[in-house]
Amino acid sequence: MSPVQSYRHLFALTGPLYVVIAFLGRLPLAMSQIAALLAVSGATGSYAAGGATAGALAIANAIGAPVAGSLTDRVGQRPVLLVQSLVGTVGLLGLAALTITLDPGQPWWPLPAAAALTGAFVPQIGTMARVRWRPISSATPGADPRVMDAAFSYEGSADEASFVLGPALVGVIVAVAAPVTSLVVAALLLGAFGTWFALHPTVALVGAAAPGPGSRVRLLTPALLVLAGTQLGIGMVFGSIQTGTSVLATQAGQPGLTGLLHALLGVGSVLAGLAVVALPERVGHVRRLRVFTSAMVLLSLPLLLVGSLASLAVALLCLGVAIAPSMITTFTLAERTTPARRLGAAMTILAAMTGTGYAVGAPLAGRLADLGGHQPAFAVTVAATLVAATLAWAGARPVRRALTTATTPRTGRLVEPHRTRPQDAPNAR
Repeated sequence: MSPVQSYRHLFALTGPLYVVIAFLGRLPLAMSQIAALLAVSGATGSYAAGGATAGALAIANAIGAPVAGSLTDRVGQRPVLLVQSLVGTVGLLGLAALTITLDPGQPWWPLPAAAALTGAFVPQIGTMARVRWRPISSATPGADPRVMDAAFSYEGSADEASFVLGPALVGVIVAVAAPVTSLVVAALLLGAFGTWFALHPTVALVGAAAPGPGSRVRLLTPALLVLAGTQLGIGMVFGSIQTGTSVLATQAGQPGLTGLLHALLGVGSVLAGLAVVALPERVGHVRRLRVFTSAMVLLSLPLLLVGSLASLAVALLCLGVAIAPSMITTFTLAERTTPARRLGAAMTILAAMTGTGYAVGAPLAGRLADLGGHQPAFAVTVAATLVAATLAWAGARPVRRALTTATTPRTGRLVEPHRTRPQDAPNAR
């Protein structure tokens, strides 16, 4: 089955409206962090303040996401997502109001505090969409079991596309209006599409789980910890690049280009992510993770040499080619080794570690940028790719072991090594 046929079959399971809602619903999260960075940096004149605010939003989201994911496993997605969407909308509007009313010279610590409260409730729509695909495909008679590969390739690319359009939208808004306006737009999108996603009929397929063996299976396995650590490194890449790009664009007198430049990181990432589904099954996912994260290291090195916006644009475009495939592989490995009744928690843990990485990378790069400009900020990016690649190589053994003793997503039952599913066997190499 060709990639085009795989995606056509995937989207036919739900119809195009669901795909559009799920995509637009994830834009607020993609916008909120860079919007907070630019709005607060502009209001305070400090990159550290902007990075701290964006980082606080990200780390609170990273803490709140696994809690929300576990709740969705227990009570279903609908009530959790409704509360998150409504409270998150109010929080983003409140952060915008605080930023507007901040007087020059006034302490800026209330802004990271408000951002943290907000971030705890902004929903991980992309993560919840990943969880829905398994029951969606299972509920369709005669569905191709390979549809899950297409689903995770699409979701990884959709996440990256949201981080293309989100920052780009922020960049356009900043170019024509005050930076704080981008926070207001993110709030309105969350209120509309986050709520719509929570109420979409597909939510009924992931209702509250009945007590059973799957709910008692240990969640934090060595394999999941390796995958979570890899996502931590990828999150640091996102945070440090946003900060470094903001610094270089501001130094060049074009701060409004920050979002547009950062969006280039996702262009190559989206295209590469969509192409992942074409890889043959014999190319195991453990091997893929090693290759993709190693490519991130090599493609991040040119960032240390950039000195203009043009060279930065080329470097970001190239680096993006390795990012989505790495993320798609970590999420796919987690899905294949986690019981269905714990899948919401597992997926949100990976997403949370991505946010935690952002929360570490953004303020660290901001602090170094205050001292030495954009190059020290991009040094954080290179270090982050090394973290991801090191874990992918050093942690291969527990991931392979988890694949050969994988839990069956449909039933939650343990599969002994000699009974491993055929589609999982190549990935244990």
